[in-house]
Amino acid sequence: MPAPTNATHAGQLLVRLSIREQRGDLAAPWARRICTLARMAVSSLMIPLGTPAPDFALPDLAGTTVRRDEFAAAGALLVMFLCNHCPYVRHIEAELSKVLAQFPGLAVVGICSNDVEAYPDDRPERLAEQARRAGWVFPYLVDHDQQVGRAYNAACTPDFFLYDRRRGLAYRGAFDESTPGNGKPVTGDLLHAAVEQVLAGKPVPEPHKPSMGCSIKWRS
Repeated sequence: MPAPTNATHAGQLLVRLSIREQRGDLAAPWARRICTLARMAVSSLMIPLGTPAPDFALPDLAGTTVRRDEFAAAGALLVMFLCNHCPYVRHIEAELSKVLAQFPGLAVVGICSNDVEAYPDDRPERLAEQARRAGWVFPYLVDHDQQVGRAYNAACTPDFFLYDRRRGLAYRGAFDESTPGNGKPVTGDLLHAAVEQVLAGKPVPEPHKPSMGCSIKWRS
């Protein structure tokens, strides 16, 4: 296993600082400084709207294969690239659960494409801990060979891909304006508004704000 890098240590520290900041006992600038040192921020690639949803058949955390076409009857499909170790995901994970609970007609899957040898906090057992912690009830899938992440052009965690009834890409963008340390509240308003529009059969007005987070940890 590769030795931990300075960025890894900085990322772990940012998680702790972000939690303390949310409790109100740490000033926001400290988290921003650590994030800058870590150079973790990567943005969505913002692929063209209308791009078809790539197929997938991936195991969930219990080993059961979940396929894209199992959700064919749903009015919209949200594919999210997530992980456990990234402070950007941890920053929104609880609010994400609350936002998704408002849309029973939305099909949702989370996918972890990270290299778990380099990032053991993203192993399936740790993802299961995360799901329990955050109150996630959607299928959380493991992209062992990273082919699905590449097919979707995923770039960061979190990275959101929202598809309409015909499974054309309708929204790719941020959860909201908040990131660890920027002092803005975690609301999920951007994703919430996008889901409302798509379930109503309407386009999501552009521009879409790119999501930002830790880079997908591709194997070399």
